[in-house]
Amino acid sequence: MAGFSQHVSAFVDMAMVAHPSVTLLIDLSDGDGILYSARDRHGHGSFVVGLAPGDLRAAGRVGTCLQIRLEPAVAAAVLGPSAGLGGRVESFEDVWGREAGRVQDELRTAGSWDERFAVAADVLRRRTADRPPVDPEVAHTWRTTLAGRGRVRVEGLAEEVGWSRKRLSARFHAQLGITPKRAARLVRFDHAAHLLAAGLAPASVAFESGYADQSHLHREVKAFTGLTPTAVAGAPWLAIDDVAWPGSSPARSVSAAGSAPRRMARPGRAWNRGRTAWTDAH
Repeated sequence: MAGFSQHVSAFVDMAMVAHPSVTLLIDLSDGDGILYSARDRHGHGSFVVGLAPGDLRAAGRVGTCLQIRLEPAVAAAVLGPSAGLGGRVESFEDVWGREAGRVQDELRTAGSWDERFAVAADVLRRRTADRPPVDPEVAHTWRTTLAGRGRVRVEGLAEEVGWSRKRLSARFHAQLGITPKRAARLVRFDHAAHLLAAGLAPASVAFESGYADQSHLHREVKAFTGLTPTAVAGAPWLAIDDVAWPGSSPARSVSAAGSAPRRMARPGRAWNRGRTAWTDAH
């Protein structure tokens, strides 16, 4: 979890780069707050981002928001059947249900980031209490894919868990909303995006990430974000999210429409990480 606050009156418009997690953006701002757009989905306020949403942008005069990133296996327990979202972006209310308004009110009235993180962690634990976890084979497949930075073979993963490739793909997709093959592509892209944000040249990133060549990297980056590798390397979202993107510089600025670039505030202080809070939802 990470908290973000912006104390300048500036319109923010940024690309949110795909990440191998289900992301909750809970808008705690006054007024219209966050505006979001992905594919044919548009809305404002709090929203949930599924795995590999494509070209996603967030904009608006955003004052305060809480970001929660859930490992897909945890997201399945927290969000139920809608966990993977099939790569879609949905409103927080549509995904969370009738308690969404109460949760947002609790977070808004909390007196500090520490309190907000505690409220959020408690809500997550309550949501997981009544739902069964994903299949151990599915969880193992995801974590092996993550550990291998996406450079894995589905046949090998299926052999590891003792399932056929067809069964693994079907169960994985049913529970996480994405196929094992696409999950591997997403994780490999994520590794490449970290390297791009750290300043490596696209040719080097392609080699280090296991792409056939630079043009292959370009196609994958375009498929996952709608951006070029150069644009991903400089995406403002990477600059302010220095927890999920440790290789990026928090000194990068966020462009404000009609004004000079304004700097985003650093994330709120948390329990034991300085800027974020971690919780085990199992």
